[in-house]
Amino acid sequence: MSTYGSFPGSRPRRLRTTPALRRMVAETRLHPSDLILPAFVREGVSEPVPISAMPGVVQHTRDTLRKAAVEACAAGVAGIMLFGVPEDSKKDGAGTAGTDPDGILQVAIRDVRAEVGDELVIMSDLCLDEYTDHGHCGVLDAEGRVDNDATLERYAEMAQVQADAGVHVVGPSGMMDGQVGVVRDALDTIGKEDVSILAYTAKYSSAFYGPFREAVGSSLRGDRKTYQQDPANVRESLRELALDLEEGADMVMVKPAGPYLDVLAKVAESVSVPVAAYQISGEYAMVEAAAEKGWIDREKAILETLTGIRRAGAKMILTYWATEVARGL
Repeated sequence: MSTYGSFPGSRPRRLRTTPALRRMVAETRLHPSDLILPAFVREGVSEPVPISAMPGVVQHTRDTLRKAAVEACAAGVAGIMLFGVPEDSKKDGAGTAGTDPDGILQVAIRDVRAEVGDELVIMSDLCLDEYTDHGHCGVLDAEGRVDNDATLERYAEMAQVQADAGVHVVGPSGMMDGQVGVVRDALDTIGKEDVSILAYTAKYSSAFYGPFREAVGSSLRGDRKTYQQDPANVRESLRELALDLEEGADMVMVKPAGPYLDVLAKVAESVSVPVAAYQISGEYAMVEAAAEKGWIDREKAILETLTGIRRAGAKMILTYWATEVARGL
């Protein structure tokens, strides 16, 4: 007699016998409304510019960005996170293009808001790295170090111009101490209390950002290890989480997603606010490169990575596959 036959209630495999049965008992489900599309818009180009390390992703023109927003909306994607790529001639030490009301990101926010209104949640990256000639996320002091408090003043200005442009959610991503509280105060001061803050609570200094640097035309010299988190640390993220919530974060994020699922799970277990995770450029590039080589099944790998992020506790996932995946769900 089979050993299993003596224990009729001990066969989990019974629930895996058909695709329909597996779908019925699935504990984790992806939905288009879980997904947010990161998108880059580049100043001064007449055609989309392919990003070599991210096949299928481009730096949009204003026109193609509007089309991408409409497509995402039609697919049921929840939101779009916008990154501006200014002309190199407009970069300077203070990142002033980032606070110019007519800067590329603010123009793009207005474009997308005019196109889709409130049907798509419009989010904006609130950071200086795309706009500084040194590529760091803040203003540098006389010794070349990022000046936390001087940078916070710039973030306050950025929050206000992005809110005036019509953004629904700002995403302060520079990992400056006190950034959420300063941004909240800046928004409230101009009567933009309804603009939400997605805090980049756990943003690690990661090797997987490489393709993103191309995507935003980064001018970075050196690294960001003094203000982004050490990949070895977990408790540090929980301290950052407590501070962000105290300062008024409406949502929190873990970035990158895949290499930090343990951190994501701890954050999700600790809070009652929505939790996001950013499947970043290097995560995207690895799957695309392996699929191009024929080493993995692309579609299955994409869904597996996203399901893993959702299973770890993310309510929202920023992914460059957002529109494609949403169409297939």
